[in-house]
Amino acid sequence: MGMAATESQFHVLAVDDSVIDRKLIERLLKTSACQVTTVDSGSKALEFLGLQEHDKNQTNQPCVTLDNHQEAEINLIITDYCMPGMTGYDLLKKIKESSSLRNIPVVIMSSENVPSRITRCLEEGAEEFFLKPVRLSDVNKLKPHMMKTKCKSHKQQQPETIITETNQESIDIAYVVPPQVPQTESDNTVLQQQQQSQANSNNKNKRKALEESLSPDRTRPRFSSLAAI
Repeated sequence: MGMAATESQFHVLAVDDSVIDRKLIERLLKTSACQVTTVDSGSKALEFLGLQEHDKNQTNQPCVTLDNHQEAEINLIITDYCMPGMTGYDLLKKIKESSSLRNIPVVIMSSENVPSRITRCLEEGAEEFFLKPVRLSDVNKLKPHMMKTKCKSHKQQQPETIITETNQESIDIAYVVPPQVPQTESDNTVLQQQQQSQANSNNKNKRKALEESLSPDRTRPRFSSLAAI
């Protein structure tokens, strides 16, 4: 029962350099029955997602809080805009440039209401732009975006099975049926040509033998010998 509940949860990766904001967003997401992983920088978020992005100037130990298993599928990323090193906008661009991560919805949050910044993030592919402090009503807006990732992953698995079966069926047909028809017709044609050639050769030999037997040179001695008797 507990395992089924965990599997049905959405997994959110929250990125913020502020401990207070991280704790707040974590609490709100858990209130909405989400599984939460928090990191304190964009580079650590990429590292968690499997894109190794090391910051040479950063020597601190990673600040990563894992809720249950790290290998769980990420259904949404919510990140602060203003962070040292890699900004939320930079993280958004990295994710959208990755073929394996671009389908993960990304939400940006910021304490500053800058229209040009909001527009830039939305044009780059962000699903939402929240003003801090984030509220429960904001978190409730995330559910439809997370549902998309669940539906997409479900749809991607189904066509694979159908395509595999169709390919296998076409391979079986191509392997069994086509070779039989052309090959049989070709063999019959070659066989018929060989038989016709053999028949022509036999007829030619018979005709030659018949002509030789009827030639005057071969019949005269017979008649002369009969006359002598």
